[in-house]
Amino acid sequence: MLSTPALLSSAGRALAQGNDIPVGLLFSLTGAVAVVESTLHDAALMAIEEINASGGIHGRQLRPIIEDPASDPATYADRARRLMIRDKCVSVFGSYTSASRQAVLPVTEQRKNLYWYPTLYEGRECSRNVMYGGAVPNQQQDDLIPWAIENFGPRFYMIGNNYVYPKEENNYCKTLLEQYGGEVVNEEYVPLGHSDFSSVINRIRSEKPDVIFATVVGDSDVAFARQYHAAELDPSKMPVVSLTRSEVEVKAIGGEAAAGHFSSAPYFMGHATPENEKFVEAYKSRYGGDQVTHFVSEAAYFQVYQFKAALEKLDPSNITPETIRDAAVGLTLNAPQGEVLIDENLHTHLWPKIGQWQTNGQAEVLIESKERVAPKPYAAYAGQTCTGKGLVKA
Repeated sequence: MLSTPALLSSAGRALAQGNDIPVGLLFSLTGAVAVVESTLHDAALMAIEEINASGGIHGRQLRPIIEDPASDPATYADRARRLMIRDKCVSVFGSYTSASRQAVLPVTEQRKNLYWYPTLYEGRECSRNVMYGGAVPNQQQDDLIPWAIENFGPRFYMIGNNYVYPKEENNYCKTLLEQYGGEVVNEEYVPLGHSDFSSVINRIRSEKPDVIFATVVGDSDVAFARQYHAAELDPSKMPVVSLTRSEVEVKAIGGEAAAGHFSSAPYFMGHATPENEKFVEAYKSRYGGDQVTHFVSEAAYFQVYQFKAALEKLDPSNITPETIRDAAVGLTLNAPQGEVLIDENLHTHLWPKIGQWQTNGQAEVLIESKERVAPKPYAAYAGQTCTGKGLVKA
């Protein structure tokens, strides 16, 4: 346990004046989730480098302090504590999984610090110390479920990994299926890292669902997609509709096996905006022409710019996690996906899209929200609302 006194033992103590502003980067560069988290690290670091190259904030450079939690939740908590206490970071950017976020959450709340979390997640959380940059269930499913029923049919087969995110997403999906006349023909969970989907494929072949609603992640999604393709199932009749499949997974799956299936996300690499063209070009230039951007790396990137915009509203002598948070509320930013806004509940207003994967590994966007959609992290739970004052129960 670190015994160094905390600079920020309360949110009211301002960052000491100096030559730079320390910020933590807490993304796994090794271990099971490094294949994704390393890209989040790269996107956040690129944003920091861009900000520094353009003069920094209040004439001060951002100083990234990098920790590798090695895909272990307990290590995330330990390294977050180190960044907040020893390194005096006024904000920490980090992590991909809900398990890692939940490991860091008590540390962040105890230290009254600010944790910038870029990943889509299951909702049911309402902390005043976390800035949530990714989609919650209503932002991925409200358009997707009625669209899928209308275009393919009402019978859904649910397949996900066995942890909180797939179960909560499926819970919300069931409320929408009931509303729009759909039904669940099977609901199945496999362990994280599961790679043999032969029995799942056999049940899908037998059940003949209209839609395969997928929340398998990482290596499991790659294995499932390849085995679906090898089984010669037809995506035009029985597509996989995923909340978790991005350009990263499709690159690993291969364009031929991924083609014809769908994902719902606020961002796709091929989205045509000047901001996205600049983001993709800079990312490829920095990390290699074969690299891809995706809906979590985009949020990791724009959250650093949200942090910058919040600090620019503050007096340089009054920079604390609490003042950064309060300055961030209501901020709009032209992100690669479109203009995003930070809600009073610290989640982000986003632009839902439905994309169909093509053989070139990119998604063709078929449906795009006409306006940004407000986050409702408790949409599946009547009478519970995340507000600027925390969770309110009716």
